[in-house]
Amino acid sequence: MSLDEIKQGLRAFAAGRAAGVSPLYEHLAERAAEDDEVAGLLTPGADPALLLAAAHRLIQADPVHPLSRYYPSLSGFDGVDGGTWPTFREFLLERADRVRALVSTREIVSNEVRRATGLYPAVGMAAKAAGGKVGLLEVGCGAGLLLGLDRFGYRYQCAGGEQITAGPAKTPVGLHCALDLGEGAKLPKMAKKVAVGARVGLDRAPIDATDEEELAWLEACVWADQLDRIRLLRVAATAQRKDPPELVAGDGVDDLEATASRIPAELPLVVLTCRALGHLGPGRAEDFVATLGKLAAERPLWWVSDEPYEVALSQVLPLRDELAFWGEAGSCTLGLVRWQDGVPDAAALAHTAKYGDRMTWLAH
Repeated sequence: MSLDEIKQGLRAFAAGRAAGVSPLYEHLAERAAEDDEVAGLLTPGADPALLLAAAHRLIQADPVHPLSRYYPSLSGFDGVDGGTWPTFREFLLERADRVRALVSTREIVSNEVRRATGLYPAVGMAAKAAGGKVGLLEVGCGAGLLLGLDRFGYRYQCAGGEQITAGPAKTPVGLHCALDLGEGAKLPKMAKKVAVGARVGLDRAPIDATDEEELAWLEACVWADQLDRIRLLRVAATAQRKDPPELVAGDGVDDLEATASRIPAELPLVVLTCRALGHLGPGRAEDFVATLGKLAAERPLWWVSDEPYEVALSQVLPLRDELAFWGEAGSCTLGLVRWQDGVPDAAALAHTAKYGDRMTWLAH
């Protein structure tokens, strides 16, 4: 990949992912795309967001630098102005070796805690059908924060002012989500609580959120002007330390059966994937679903997926092309699948927003 292609990636990031979402990151990516030295800090093929995450991590480590004035995550309150780019550019180029080290050894990791608002209703439905405690297994778990979804409190704000609450009344992690109804849909019956008997995460590079350096990188991957996301990440990570899940390093397909065996055989299994299957590689989603089918022959199993339709649910619920358009806006389709006598029984439950703050429940 040439420098021109790196710069084009930065322009696409600014115009697509950051536009209208993060004025700071949109501005910085636009200017970086016109600067050979700054753009050249990116490794060919790297996600453009890595440059901004690296900068975020380095300013975390040097919060007295004038650049911090533009970072709300560091209590900065200056909006984008004529000094933003020059200060940013100077800061990065003075630390060029450290930036290159981060960009070449790290990757963008998203443990978006609020995405539990989409997973929870489906997990509740699975747990109700199971009739007791379930074992949670998340594939592509990162730091495994979503494995604590039964310990979070939920408030779903419905049209007309109605609210649906779920989860424990006293919890440090409180999540809010706007809940709309699709055509012909009715409000879901939300489980008040979910009983979890075991929780295990599988990831090719699991993250130890008790390690402050690893947690700091997770925070650095969150955009610096999205304070609520950072707050929820930190609160959930702190809460997790009281009873951490078991995290296993391995492949999401090849090591799935062995990882599932770590959950007691008497527990029905609920497998979670949240925007993870696309990272398995071409054709691997089919192998993943086939492996779930094998596991379902051994014990009751439900698959809860918050993924683009064409990546995940299309494997077991074909010919629903109307669901495929949602991923373009960062939204995904919430699916619930159970295998009956070797045959998957699948339902598309909802569309979920990129950061879990909105969900559209579907008729099914």
